[in-house]
Amino acid sequence: MFEQIERVPGDAILGLIEAFKKDTNPQKVDLGVGVYRDAAGNTPVMRAVKEAEARLLKNETTKTYIGSHGAPAYGDAVLPMLLGANSPVLDAKRASATQSPGGTGALRLAADFVASQLPGKGIWVSDPTWPNHHGIFTSAGIELHKYPYVDADNRLDFEGMLAALKKIPEGDVVVLHACCHNPTGFDLSHSQWQEVMAVLKERQLLPLIDFAYQGFGEGLDEDAYGVRLLAENLDEVIITSSCSKNFGIYCERTGCLILVAKNTEQMENVRSQVAIVARENYSNPPAHGGAIVSEILHDAELSALWREELTEMRDRINTLRRDFVEALKPYGLDEKYACVAEQRGMFSYTGLTPEQVDRLRDEFGIYMVRSGRANVAGFSHENLPYLAKAIAAVND
Repeated sequence: MFEQIERVPGDAILGLIEAFKKDTNPQKVDLGVGVYRDAAGNTPVMRAVKEAEARLLKNETTKTYIGSHGAPAYGDAVLPMLLGANSPVLDAKRASATQSPGGTGALRLAADFVASQLPGKGIWVSDPTWPNHHGIFTSAGIELHKYPYVDADNRLDFEGMLAALKKIPEGDVVVLHACCHNPTGFDLSHSQWQEVMAVLKERQLLPLIDFAYQGFGEGLDEDAYGVRLLAENLDEVIITSSCSKNFGIYCERTGCLILVAKNTEQMENVRSQVAIVARENYSNPPAHGGAIVSEILHDAELSALWREELTEMRDRINTLRRDFVEALKPYGLDEKYACVAEQRGMFSYTGLTPEQVDRLRDEFGIYMVRSGRANVAGFSHENLPYLAKAIAAVND
């Protein structure tokens, strides 16, 4: 029966990894893979994580199941991190947390929940968005639509976005990036979030907020502005969170699905349905990553160390953004690429065309996605002069 199965093209980013490995250019630069890197090009294990793991190893007494919703201590740690320590949503017991295998797993839970409990509702994603959004939601059988997000001049098209939201059928689901928009790096301002909230409320749309990069934009609390605004002012919100990035535990796959309902009774109703969705997907989430996060967030010393390390990572990325633009100044390209310094998070929509990206790869050994999306964490003060020279060459 397998004779009829056709081979499909591999994932574009995974293909970049293989091509980069084979490249013999000693100055080659990887700006494709979406992981944080330090100045040496490594994805380090955070000191707080190492200490938490040491404590877990010493004190662990069982490897038993943790339940479809995951470890309660994990939810107790993540909810206030996302919604705020003094959140009125938490005080009213309106939020439910379900531990998941990464942010991707949380998105799949959300997709299956929408498909089973809100049949016939469409889902709207930004154009562009993280490519896996398309696969996750369509695989769940949900009709996918797009709303504008970036215009032809590589700028945030907020007017186009808002106009499109006003035309979405009532009751449909709108996917919003909480911060550090992937792949563009363009985020909404506070006033823009308030305008979006007004439209969501007026059109009775259900927001699904993808919160994958908390702490990588402006700060843990600052990045949560839109999430907290919608959760506190709307009756129903879906939030998918990832701890894989901000704790640097990519391979542990640690995320959370949070459902905010109008009241405690409705929250318990939707929570019961999510348990079934999780059970049918993977039964129980992996425990180790959640235990690391819980250990850190429940310990004042470890939490302070983690916040310090996360600040260092965020500051490094934001500094590299500014230095990248500065490196292009001798070539007269600083204004053209000024948007890179304005964006936030690990990713940048540089405005480079697919043809320019191809030239950077073929002529200079610089690898990024053909959309022009670059992982800013792949910049370094050592490679910025080379990058600037190469970009100037393909802009001739």
